[in-house]
Amino acid sequence: HVVVEKPMVTTSIEAEALVELAKSRSLLLSVFHNRRWDGDFLTVKSLLANEQVGDVRLFESRYDRFRPTVRQRWREQPGPGAGIWFDLGAHLVDQAISLFGLPNALTARCLCLREGAKTTDYFHVLLHYKNLEVVLHGSSFSAAPNQRFRVEGTKGSFVKSGFDPQEAQLKNGLRPTDSNYGVESPEQFGCLYTEESTEVISTKVGCYQRYYTGIANAIRVGGDNPVHPEGVVNVLKILELAEKSSLIGKTLKLE
Repeated sequence: HVVVEKPMVTTSIEAEALVELAKSRSLLLSVFHNRRWDGDFLTVKSLLANEQVGDVRLFESRYDRFRPTVRQRWREQPGPGAGIWFDLGAHLVDQAISLFGLPNALTARCLCLREGAKTTDYFHVLLHYKNLEVVLHGSSFSAAPNQRFRVEGTKGSFVKSGFDPQEAQLKNGLRPTDSNYGVESPEQFGCLYTEESTEVISTKVGCYQRYYTGIANAIRVGGDNPVHPEGVVNVLKILELAEKSSLIGKTLKLE
């Protein structure tokens, strides 16, 4: 049984081959798309499930940082899987299609904007659905607080800033068993806006550990795979198609 770091491999062809290999040997293959268990994303899922914004017409998901200088590390060197579109964009694509399914088409700009940059350090990707536009955005020049989600629908809008705290907590030595793990500070909570009111929405507690619980259950008792690799093949296909769209400057349909 194998757990692979996202986005699994660097091409959709390799991904399909790996899925078939796992099937042929009756082994579990799963991909660590941990940001399905970010507290902010769980909050958005809950709002959509409860129809608190109505029918979604615009979904904007951003992952901006302030890293204006190229660093000497593999992600910023030319090669398969390098650049922030494959790194951060993979999370945003996975979240989007887990909410809305596959788009009909996409339009993308994946660029190298920093001086000396050799890999993508900026992306602005539009996923086109019927009656819905999804905007996925990432920049290396954002010194301001990250505008994480903006969801607009027929009943209202939800706006959320900041980043899920789990990664920083783990780096600082906090364990998932700690009562404060995955808990976001109130000043980072998002707001739900309607014609009648504005409501602060408490962010749900993030829980990367649930992924590993799911893996254990899948192996031990045949439970559901927490991240099916077949779906991640579609993530890779969108990553690839966006790069092609950016290169030729056209909107491209999904096959």
